[in-house]
Amino acid sequence: MERTRRIAVIGVGVLGACVGWNLSRQGAEVVLIDAGRPGEGVTDWSFSWANASNKTVRRSYFDLNVAGLAAHRELAATIGPDSWWYPTGHLRWADDPAAEAKFLETAELLVSWDYRVEMSTGAEVRRRLEPALALPDEVPVLFYPDEAWVHGRHLVGRLVGQAVAAGAELRSGTEVRDIGTDADGGVRTVALSDGSSLDVDVVVNAAGPNASHVAGLVARHLPMRREPGVVTRIDCAPVPIHRAMHAPHIEIRPDGDGSMVLHSREIDALIDTGEEPAELARLLHESVRQVVPELADSRIAQARVAERPIPADGFPSVGAVPSVPGYYEAVSHSGITLGPVLGRLLAAEILGGESDELLADFRPERFSD
Repeated sequence: MERTRRIAVIGVGVLGACVGWNLSRQGAEVVLIDAGRPGEGVTDWSFSWANASNKTVRRSYFDLNVAGLAAHRELAATIGPDSWWYPTGHLRWADDPAAEAKFLETAELLVSWDYRVEMSTGAEVRRRLEPALALPDEVPVLFYPDEAWVHGRHLVGRLVGQAVAAGAELRSGTEVRDIGTDADGGVRTVALSDGSSLDVDVVVNAAGPNASHVAGLVARHLPMRREPGVVTRIDCAPVPIHRAMHAPHIEIRPDGDGSMVLHSREIDALIDTGEEPAELARLLHESVRQVVPELADSRIAQARVAERPIPADGFPSVGAVPSVPGYYEAVSHSGITLGPVLGRLLAAEILGGESDELLADFRPERFSD
């Protein structure tokens, strides 16, 4: 293993933190670079649901997400689960026959792929799991016991702290302005907005929504979708639910002591109509009070519209780009689920040249100029 190579990780959300942590603990010289504060970008403004049940469009993608869940459990055993890892399962139900039929069909597929699914009724869920929910007694409810929610900002903080303790350097509050290459097109320098320049051998592009811009600095075309999402935090004490769930029209999860996170694809669809984030937050708040009546006196604390980091075909872009020696990508919408496994696999590829079969369908070279 080469220990003298200097590796710049651009973007310190959950993916960048996982990559940097895996590299630093194996003795690599790592510089973590973030335009803001680690973990406070998209990582902190996502629904943060670790799952594979919503990843069935391609079997290889499902398998990668199952590996992501396993990697989370391993990571929790290594660094400790407190404050970031909440493996309490996930609930899903619907209020119209078409949506219900679709998720029941998906559940059958998941069972055939040996993924754990439990079928309950609304009455059973209230009795065993979530007494605060308002849902009909006989409505079918799916419970995925192996899924979890993650406090992304806390996870990033833990990983960055350990990486720095292992010798990594953190440069926060500064942007990457340029990436210099040598005569053969290989990465050699990173210029920052604070006026400094770093000599490097490897760059990892984990810049989330800005990944396409960073790719452009090495004349690489990385097409990205524009898919904004609005997330709202509400204050409530005590928090009346215990796990992530997809209720009709809204997604809900705890967010630690005294707080909950709300999201809805239906509300996301209103972003481009010009509605203000405050109004979108109000609609989410109104919707959640129908599902959890105890939240009648809760209040909106924060709301933000964030751009999701989604490559154009919807799948991750992970690994080396052969046309630019020393340049790697770690770009994915499912960063919360995939961070630990992608961090491990990409570190192995950078340090040892190992290319794992799990990433075969998600290599960056599928996007060509």
